[in-house]
Amino acid sequence: MGLDIRYEVSPKDVKRYTTEELRESFLVESLFNEGEIAFSYSHYDRLIVGGAIPTKEELKLVIKEELKTDYFLERREVAIIHIGGGKGQVNVNGETYQLDKRDCLYVGKGNEDVTLHSVDVNEPARYYLVSATAHKEYPTKLLPIAEAEPNHLGSDAESNNRTIYKYVHADGIQSCQLMVGMTLLEPNNMWNTMPAHIHDRRMEAYLYFDMEPASRVFHFMGQPNETRHLVIQNEQVVISPPWSIHSGVGTSNYTFIWAMAGENYTFKDMDFIAMEDLK
Repeated sequence: MGLDIRYEVSPKDVKRYTTEELRESFLVESLFNEGEIAFSYSHYDRLIVGGAIPTKEELKLVIKEELKTDYFLERREVAIIHIGGGKGQVNVNGETYQLDKRDCLYVGKGNEDVTLHSVDVNEPARYYLVSATAHKEYPTKLLPIAEAEPNHLGSDAESNNRTIYKYVHADGIQSCQLMVGMTLLEPNNMWNTMPAHIHDRRMEAYLYFDMEPASRVFHFMGQPNETRHLVIQNEQVVISPPWSIHSGVGTSNYTFIWAMAGENYTFKDMDFIAMEDLK
């Protein structure tokens, strides 16, 4: 399987994009296929997103030809999040880690042998992977969702009652530049990240999941005075440029994983956009 590559795009060009051109540049539509591991490579901060559903055979974390390295994590780090299905198992250089739904495993630079497994092939695990370039080795660490610190935000009145779990960040699992977390919206709550913000020091990727087949999320992007939108189905990923807002509203509640990489490693470094400045 060839590597899906997404190039950087100027915000001036995006002003004139059609719906199809927006989706081709910023939406990863199909990452999760049984028995396969798939990747999409973004030129925004060299971020890689991936999806894997191991069935009878293990799936090895490898992109050798396109990365021009001897193994995937030779110059990279990766966060692996179990997003559903049956119990998962990840082997890292002979060490075994068990993952349940919403658990996160960070694997640092220099780990050559990483394989993904399903404990029960009749109920395969579903893994989401986010990888960024790395300059330093950090230890492999598993963080179950039960041990992640919840941060409750929003309200029913604003339709954004939600809980944020931070996995990989300055006060949690240590990394070179990855920051990864998960946001769960309560039933009857549909809005995320509004008021909107940008952070020109780093890009972001959103995986929307836990959605019914007929549900959709309208993901808003673009410069604050030139907003656009993408219509998202379950288990699709949005690549969000540093110059773009990233907000959304669904036809029902949903869950999403946010992942950031770039210049700045400070979670709170963001520039909020006043509602009157959105157009």
